[in-house]
Amino acid sequence: MNKLTYSVLTLGVAAMLGMTSCADSFLDVSSKTESNTDNFYEDENDAWRALLGCYDGWRNISTKPGIGFYIASTVMGDEAYGGTGVGDGRNHQLIDRFDLNESPSDLNVYSQDWKIYYAGVYRCNELITRDAQIEWRDEAKHSLYMGEARALRALLYFDMVRLWGNIPLFLEPSSENREQTDPAEVYAHIFDDLRFAIDNIPADANISESDNGRITRYAAEAILARAYLYYTGYYGKEPGFTPEGGETIGAVTKAEALAAVEDVISSGYFELVSDFKNLWPAASLVPKPGENGWDTEASTYAGDANKEVILAQKFEPVYEYGTNEDPGPQYSNRWLVMMGMRSSLTKAPYHYGWGACTVIPSYLVRFENGDTRLTPSVIDIAGEGISSLPEFQGSYNDWREYTGYTVKKYTPLAYGNGNPGTNADGTAGFQEANIQQWTIMRYADVLLMAAELGSANAANYMHLVRSRAGLGDIAVSKDNIMAERARELAFEGIRYWDLLRQGIEVAADAICASAGTAFDGGRKVNVSYNRNKIIECKGLSQIPEDQITLSNGVLKQNAGWK
Repeated sequence: MNKLTYSVLTLGVAAMLGMTSCADSFLDVSSKTESNTDNFYEDENDAWRALLGCYDGWRNISTKPGIGFYIASTVMGDEAYGGTGVGDGRNHQLIDRFDLNESPSDLNVYSQDWKIYYAGVYRCNELITRDAQIEWRDEAKHSLYMGEARALRALLYFDMVRLWGNIPLFLEPSSENREQTDPAEVYAHIFDDLRFAIDNIPADANISESDNGRITRYAAEAILARAYLYYTGYYGKEPGFTPEGGETIGAVTKAEALAAVEDVISSGYFELVSDFKNLWPAASLVPKPGENGWDTEASTYAGDANKEVILAQKFEPVYEYGTNEDPGPQYSNRWLVMMGMRSSLTKAPYHYGWGACTVIPSYLVRFENGDTRLTPSVIDIAGEGISSLPEFQGSYNDWREYTGYTVKKYTPLAYGNGNPGTNADGTAGFQEANIQQWTIMRYADVLLMAAELGSANAANYMHLVRSRAGLGDIAVSKDNIMAERARELAFEGIRYWDLLRQGIEVAADAICASAGTAFDGGRKVNVSYNRNKIIECKGLSQIPEDQITLSNGVLKQNAGWK
């Protein structure tokens, strides 16, 4: 383990925080000097260290305690209820129902997330605005590093503007108390950053397995297409922002978005993994009976750096509880423990956790008979014999909004002896040390976006996705493509945004249709939604009230959350 420490005090946010990482991670780097903004950003080595800080800032949206973008995305749609424990606060129910009445004291549900995102943006802005003062000896590294930094800033803003809609925009390191920006302008800069990354990251850069987790040109292209589809769907207009008296920025056409994903497809670097289950550790790793470790002959996991993964967020089994002044290294996937079965209910390869995101049974009806994606996507607690375990009753009595199903794609792992499957000897904390990567973009998603954008090869792209799932061809239409996305990308943090970009009424209807029966500690409850409330909120999330207070009212709360 190596530790990298920077002393950067501007805004009270370090341009790079202390980082501890394992030797197989590209984030692993050592430093024997103390650096600050007065003597830093001199050469390419400084730029590289700063870029690592940008990646770490992006990773912090998952490694620092908060709601987490993945959890929020899964809870807000029609795939899952909020879940968690019967004695827990109802913050997940507040998010799920778009209703502060679910937990009136939770005025700052996303407070930590808001701060983490802006800290990540700050790191990117530090590097981007120091470009001119760095002595670049290798122009290829110059283009690559700055392209990655711009793409990371775009990723951070894309999450924020989808979650909150109305956010301040910072393109430079600043502590200014700034008003919220027109979302059209935020998106314009997202598209400009992504276009810069596409133009500057070489086609063959960051492709090797050792660079898994770094931004490629193709990741930037795929995210551009995703952002285009979301913006045009949610806002009902083409991207582009014209400042008063200025030239239009951030304009992107449908043809450009299609060309971007077609370039990903034609690159030859990516392909579908032959068996869908091999994309997901819990569906493809076979524990050694009664031991630590996995049966390497029986396990079929394709690996983190498989050919289908275009962009993933990487983690390490490192998390130390510290203080506000010295929080300690925090590099594990901290939202993953929320996805585990509740309260000591472990059956290898599934380890227990905190019971969030209980799968809604009606969502499973979307899968056609014979669809081989269903079993790798969902843990069927009764069907897999888990409900017959002695620990089940205690878990059931402690579980809120239990439905009998939970997410398999993302769940903590357990070895055959019940130890957490996070490090080789099973000694890492089940809560602190989860390392499953978060796959942000898969090749299957690119194929379906290309079909939706009108590719001449749309029928073949649909065929590739469906044939892997054991299904026959269907007509290429918008409805069929969206239905296919609902199955292929289920429980990956994508479905809610796919609903919202079809219109707030479509999203509200789908969410309301997911209402049904669940069990709180064994007591039957009805989960229901207020359609008007969802529409009033426009599908946007609550801006933390503490941030509004700190801004002296410069920030304004989103509609429906006042």
